[in-house]
Amino acid sequence: MRLILTHEQADFDAVAALYAAYLLDEGAYAVLPRRLNRNVRSFLTLYGTEFPFLESRDLPPGAVEIVTLVDTQSLITLKGMGERTRVRVFDHHPLRKNNPPEWEITTFDLGATTTFLTEALHEQGLKLTQIQATLLLLGIYEDTGSLTYSRTTARDAHAAAWLLEQGADLGIASRFLNPPLTPEQREVYERLVSAAEIYEINGHRLIVTCGEAHNLTEEISSLAHKLRDLFEPDALLVLVETLEGIRLVARSTTDDIDVAAIAAQFGGGGHDRAAAALIKKDTAHASLSISALRAQLLELLPRYVRPPISVAQVMSRRPRLLAPETPAQEAAQLMTRYGYEGFPVAKDGKIIGLLTRRAVDRALNHRLNLPAASLMEAGEVTVSPSDSLQRVQSLMIESGWGQIPVVEPESGKIIGIVTRTDLLKTLVRRPRLPQHTYARQLERSLPPDRLAVLRAIAEEADRQHLPAYIVGGFVRDLLLNRPSLDFDIVVEGDAILLAKALARKYGGRVTSHSRFGTAKWNLEHSSFHTLHSSLDLISSRQEFYEHPTALPTVERGSIKLDLHRRDFTINTLALRLDGRHFGELHDYYGGLTDLQKGCVRVLHSLSFIDDPTRMLRAVRYEQRYGFRIEPRTLQLMDEAKPLIARLSHERVRHEIDLIVEEANAPAMLARLAELNLMTSITDVLIWNQTLRQRLEAARTTPPPPEWRLPATLAGLSLQGALTYLLWLLDLPQPNLERLQERLRFPLELYKALRAASSLQARLPALREKSPSGWVQQLEDIPLPAIYAVFQVNQEPALTEYVLHWQTIRPRTNGQTLKALGLPPGPAYQRILWELRAAWLDGKITNEAQETHLLRNLLEQGYG
Repeated sequence: MRLILTHEQADFDAVAALYAAYLLDEGAYAVLPRRLNRNVRSFLTLYGTEFPFLESRDLPPGAVEIVTLVDTQSLITLKGMGERTRVRVFDHHPLRKNNPPEWEITTFDLGATTTFLTEALHEQGLKLTQIQATLLLLGIYEDTGSLTYSRTTARDAHAAAWLLEQGADLGIASRFLNPPLTPEQREVYERLVSAAEIYEINGHRLIVTCGEAHNLTEEISSLAHKLRDLFEPDALLVLVETLEGIRLVARSTTDDIDVAAIAAQFGGGGHDRAAAALIKKDTAHASLSISALRAQLLELLPRYVRPPISVAQVMSRRPRLLAPETPAQEAAQLMTRYGYEGFPVAKDGKIIGLLTRRAVDRALNHRLNLPAASLMEAGEVTVSPSDSLQRVQSLMIESGWGQIPVVEPESGKIIGIVTRTDLLKTLVRRPRLPQHTYARQLERSLPPDRLAVLRAIAEEADRQHLPAYIVGGFVRDLLLNRPSLDFDIVVEGDAILLAKALARKYGGRVTSHSRFGTAKWNLEHSSFHTLHSSLDLISSRQEFYEHPTALPTVERGSIKLDLHRRDFTINTLALRLDGRHFGELHDYYGGLTDLQKGCVRVLHSLSFIDDPTRMLRAVRYEQRYGFRIEPRTLQLMDEAKPLIARLSHERVRHEIDLIVEEANAPAMLARLAELNLMTSITDVLIWNQTLRQRLEAARTTPPPPEWRLPATLAGLSLQGALTYLLWLLDLPQPNLERLQERLRFPLELYKALRAASSLQARLPALREKSPSGWVQQLEDIPLPAIYAVFQVNQEPALTEYVLHWQTIRPRTNGQTLKALGLPPGPAYQRILWELRAAWLDGKITNEAQETHLLRNLLEQGYG
């Protein structure tokens, strides 16, 4: 019997490699481990029937001849194994030192084990089903960060490309990569966030956190992924106490931090970018508490964190040195000439001190032209070229020197200098924050009454010590010189508290939702009643998505986290309002740069997975502003577009409603079609150049006033309603019914769409009709639907109907018929229509003729 095994807590690379190895040896049994990552388990719940996996308890009895290990070098003993069992290994992790010498081990420097086995499948010319190819693609994507991790190789990309050719479905793959947290995981996640501490080690930013998770049955790796996305550190180390022991999960984003080497110190392993260890209760570390393990981990870290930048990379070579006897006046001239704040003082090639501008200036103010040796700060403070900038920083703090000479260790020769400016350029992580103030632009753009309420909010927020911001679209449009008048206020703190304080001071009424931390300040009966509106004040927050396309769960957060939940970088700009910060621009995510470049860029790779409606918004912003969607965002849209089909009708139709109301709606709809987003909504939607020309013509030619079209239809402006009518005019009735099932238009709009479509189809036959025939067909059709058909066909009879025919009525009415002794009933309608038709068709032209015709109708038995 031959078995194929992988590691416990199996991820997609492990399970995909398990299946690929089975395809290469179909007589073997592919045995699932006892524990699978939750996203793997979810995938197999849906698609498990496609695969031949077994659990160990289902294996038949018998001796095990060969075991193939994939994605691991750890063997779990199963019944039937013995000394004569051969072990073969296929793994992309580094070779372990303590493997039995008789094992046949193949390791390779690839992003995923699945890649190596996929190459073998390709060479053998094997064909895969869509789901089989998707599983293998998930194996490669999960371990390479969808081909973005630095460990990814060209071979990984080639293997993924072949799997796509085999039919791998990116939409399915996207649903199972980085799944949302379960409630149990969320609880642990929140504890880990609260316990997280930041450490600067050798110029790198590391996050170390720990917590207890005795009740957690899911994997820790998903938590590590979310924590890494939240904090964006150079490395993340998570210690979690479970029933099995203490788990260490480590992630790195730089080659300078090898987390596999760190995990190895606790009996674990993995990649240099992702590693883990389980410290069981029976190991050498078993007696240590989680806090003791954390202390041990912190002690180890400096040995495994290489400085990202060495002194040699930032130092200035051939430094200018002063001799001990250099007079103060000469030193001052050199400092002025070269702009230096200090010079090292050297004697016989060795540093003996540092002469600063401050010391020179003080001497000259006292008219003392003393030599450098008398004014310098004495000492031999130096660094070597290989030292880290953290060491430079420590020396500067300890010595007070702003310039540290660099000395070659072997020769003792002074070869360079590192200044405080050099250090700041490389060590200080500056967020894109208050570099510009837009106070004047705000003041110029807002009417006095709106500016007054903004100032009131700013003053009260400052008094309450609450940072307050205008965010998102208002700021974007302000910087594009297209200012709007509507804005919301985001408060870094308690927005309800601020709203109530404003109402106490200026009047008005506050309604609040404590669960969401939001308040609406109604300005009626306030000092700002002339605005006739209300303002929303919102506590800054962050969002979690329980599953793709879900509405978000909201929690309090910082302004940076609040902005991170938004859709595109151009919508992450914020203007701070409180106190001296009034008008300061906060730009954490490069929104200003993208605004200046005319670029629509998504914030993170899972943005469209979290909310697929953002794809429709991306097109809207691109075409509204004449921007372009950047390539990576386009790629993510292409991968996520199948998720649009899972959106509710309300959310999809809301986005389309916004598009049809835009001035550039034809270009937006054309772009939706170009990107295949239109067919992702439903396959009955059509688009072509004729439709684009039709919509553009309607926008350049407003409806004639004499048509007296309504200003709105079903909550849409007339322009928005006409856009729908003209766009969908050619759809057959069955397709309209299918579209209604998908989008569920308001009944008023759907009736207009059906009527317009029907009229368009019947128009050729109607041209043979008399005026009364036209009126009979058009009587119950909404005017916007008639106008849409007219706009396309320019049929004169439609204009005649609107301007003349629909107003023609007989002089006879119901009272007339009743006076003639005719009892009320259906006959009234028949008689009045016959009279009206006669007027319309020119058969009668005066009252006498109408009276004569009425008498004839009554004689014929119409009554």
